[in-house]
Amino acid sequence: MSQARSTSRPNRTGGSPVIPQGTPAENAAPAVVPFADPGPLGLAAFALTTFVLSFANAGIIPSAGAAVLGLAAFYGGLGQLIAGIWEFANKNTFGATAFCTYGGFWLAFWYLVSTKGDVAAGGQGVGIFLIAFGIFTLYMTVAATRTNGALIAVFAFLTLTFFALGIGAAANSTVLSHIGGYLGIITALLAWYTSFAIVTNSTFKRVVLPVFPRA
Repeated sequence: MSQARSTSRPNRTGGSPVIPQGTPAENAAPAVVPFADPGPLGLAAFALTTFVLSFANAGIIPSAGAAVLGLAAFYGGLGQLIAGIWEFANKNTFGATAFCTYGGFWLAFWYLVSTKGDVAAGGQGVGIFLIAFGIFTLYMTVAATRTNGALIAVFAFLTLTFFALGIGAAANSTVLSHIGGYLGIITALLAWYTSFAIVTNSTFKRVVLPVFPRA
């Protein structure tokens, strides 16, 4: 008779992996996590880079657009790629897909702006670039409904951010671009909270800040 296999998933509150309901604990092999949770790093890299750029997009600090280039390459880009690779090692498909994709987004953004590709592409070229990432973020929002409330909020607001910025760029609408900037600031704050909650809960070995688990 075959023995039941464990399909445990990581607990984003920093606790031990959770054994799915219906799987006998005595038959479940202990989960071995080779790395610490890379989620807080990936979320922090995403949040900080998004926060700085969003001040330019909102028209609050226009020069922030130039200041963000180094962050886009080394923190938002490489930082999230590293976090995504760790998520692959931790067998977290959602985290790996999200962090590697957004790390790639920031590297592509850095290249686009630093080579003046955004000027050559024009508003419609930049718009479809952003809308394409909005489509990716939209289906990741659907997948996020099985994670926790904090991540759902991050992905929902990021979806709105990408579409507002993309349509704003394509339609040459300053109003929509500014709305996208403000939505980006909210997204960054939500991502920072989620990063803060995960790393704090992990450090304190208990739930200090809730992330509102869904699955």
